[in-house]
Amino acid sequence: MNDNSLIENRVRRWIEKAVIGLNLCPFAKSVYMKDQVRITICEAQNTQALTGALYDELRLLEATPAQQTDTTLLVIPNMFEQFSDFNDYLDIADAVLDELELVGEIQLASFHPLYQFADTEPDDVDNYTNRAPYPILHLLREDSLDKAAAQYPDASVIFERNIAVVRELGHDGWCRLLRDEQK
Repeated sequence: MNDNSLIENRVRRWIEKAVIGLNLCPFAKSVYMKDQVRITICEAQNTQALTGALYDELRLLEATPAQQTDTTLLVIPNMFEQFSDFNDYLDIADAVLDELELVGEIQLASFHPLYQFADTEPDDVDNYTNRAPYPILHLLREDSLDKAAAQYPDASVIFERNIAVVRELGHDGWCRLLRDEQK
């Protein structure tokens, strides 16, 4: 098995055990089970190459029917060891969306192994809701989000529920849940 296959398998286990298994995203199971989630491993090692890959993925998602690919995970295993660097890159990613005139059509969500919300400490368990085995840019179609959100008129309920779930699970429980991820 090559490195990209190992990386994709880790991402799939995270989706299955945490995102779907803990129901952190109530919309994920349906598109994942229909094989409408594209997982792309980006081998970029610098910002210019990553930005090129982001352009390509956004164009591909825009040109592909949602029934075929509803959402894309752009996995970045070779960059952004520090969360702050990843967080800084999000400004560039937003500028790419704007340049391609996709604001309002595609939304970016971000995940990182050391994800940290503002006003939290690095080891706060609340951060785990956005932690993943690698830095990931999640490209979501606004139309799909709108349809899914219709089931949850108050999206803050999802966020609050997720915080409660990870707090109950705790650091040790999270590590046990994703034990295979730690190997």
